[in-house]
Amino acid sequence: MALRKVLIEGDPLLHKASREVLEITDRIRALVGDMWETMYAANGVGLAAPQVGVLRRVVVIDATKPEGDPEDEPTGLADPPPRAGGDAAPAPEIIKYVLINPEIIEVSEETVSAKEGCLSVPGMVGIVERPARVKVRALDMSGEPFEIEGEGLLAKALSHEIDHLDGILYTDIAESVEEVNAE
Repeated sequence: MALRKVLIEGDPLLHKASREVLEITDRIRALVGDMWETMYAANGVGLAAPQVGVLRRVVVIDATKPEGDPEDEPTGLADPPPRAGGDAAPAPEIIKYVLINPEIIEVSEETVSAKEGCLSVPGMVGIVERPARVKVRALDMSGEPFEIEGEGLLAKALSHEIDHLDGILYTDIAESVEEVNAE
């Protein structure tokens, strides 16, 4: 596995549609490994292949949060921090996916407007309206089809990352975008 450079807003590749993955090869498996490593190194929740310069329909998401984390504050952490006094925090529900050729097949009528950030738009956050719940069909790393339904952070991450595959950044659809307060 290797860290890959995350493309930054303004790079024309980020606005191109990605091609379908026809076969899960060693090259795709290596890409997925590199994407996990790159996403975790940048403290992200999700990463789409176009963000690392590969126009293929591949997404990784880790929406796992430690117990008690607010829904709108993604952490991307795989393990919760220890509690004061040395007691381990309860194990979080693991919400970790590799999605090959994902497509949103169902969305709720209910929407939520919330803050979003993006590894390709550093130092900025925006308010984006997304479906409260989404259902996605994709292939796993074995090429087997599966479906997942997500709400909250997972619904937001699925929608955000699948937008990347279609050449859409959250800044293209945000109600507002502002610099992150660096205090």
